Amino acid sequence: MLRIAVPFTTLLIFSNCGMPPAECEPNSRRCEGDLLIGCDDTGHEAVTDCTALGATCVPQLTRCIVATPMLQPDAGQTIDAGEATDAGAEDAGAPLEDAGLPDAGPAVIDAGTPDAGLVCTGAFPTNTTAPAMPPYAGTAYIDADAMQATDPSSFVDLTYAGRGVRTMFDRRTNSYNQVNALLFDARFGISKHVEIQVNPEFTQAVAEQHARFYAHAVGQLPAFLFRDLDTMWIHDGNDLFGGANRNILIHVQQGRYLAMYGWLEEVLLHEATHTSLDSYHLNMPRWQQAATADRVAISDYARDNPMREDVSETVPVWFFSRFRAQRLDASMLTTIENTVPNRLRYLDCLGFDDAILP
Repeated sequence: MLRIAVPFTTLLIFSNCGMPPAECEPNSRRCEGDLLIGCDDTGHEAVTDCTALGATCVPQLTRCIVATPMLQPDAGQTIDAGEATDAGAEDAGAPLEDAGLPDAGPAVIDAGTPDAGLVCTGAFPTNTTAPAMPPYAGTAYIDADAMQATDPSSFVDLTYAGRGVRTMFDRRTNSYNQVNALLFDARFGISKHVEIQVNPEFTQAVAEQHARFYAHAVGQLPAFLFRDLDTMWIHDGNDLFGGANRNILIHVQQGRYLAMYGWLEEVLLHEATHTSLDSYHLNMPRWQQAATADRVAISDYARDNPMREDVSETVPVWFFSRFRAQRLDASMLTTIENTVPNRLRYLDCLGFDDAILP
């Protein structure tokens, strides 16, 4: 029986409505019947009624769990930046160094030695192990421990750069707006700079706190996802993240809950894939050939939005299975391999690794 951990987004409600939240142990969770009681890092308590999600609260996991797949909230709709042109990415079929394909022997993480069996050219074989339906609703939410807040970050420092008018997308109004934003220069690794544009609804001090927090989290992403990342937008509100336009969109109330329940890093991985990989791979014939040969998508979200979400839903499971396999259970690894082997092979052949920016 497939168990899906439900992400916590719009159904969270504050306890003690109309009065200050009860004090609780920061970053803790517990079940009280089918109520999931969570506490963020500031000691503010929030309550999720698991039954409202068609789920039950499982004390051993301290999460709302449903027994069958259900449609997850959008991990972050891609903001249409217009039709992307091929920027000249290397042919995905070129034989490149193995990015970490597990060897046929013990399930260990390959240190990067090219495997004799990895073939990056030629036709993709029809997947004979494909399940009838996608195994997951959305891959940003399959395991909250796949990426962790304690993982290394390439974020180095943050400098306030003053105010400046920027065009920012705000999902609360579903529109682009001219904003006299608070600007911060975030440096990652030796030389990568990202401009963080923060809505002036925050004071400068609070804006800097948000900019530092999300810069650190983004710095935990692998270096290959920084390829097209130039800016970040930060707004208030419990609205969905997004990725495209050489940008990652963040709404801090949504981010607060994602961080509380362990999904923040996984959602940022999904969004950064939109930003840095979609335009080079999503519409490529070889990716489409791999998808056709697989016969099924990895998630309902990818199946229902194949021309928008297939790459961004597949890259997380590829990354988890190749570089975070020790954090996943064996059955999940098998499910991933059996569902999208050709897409995984396509990604293996790109030569990516899990290194953060140097």
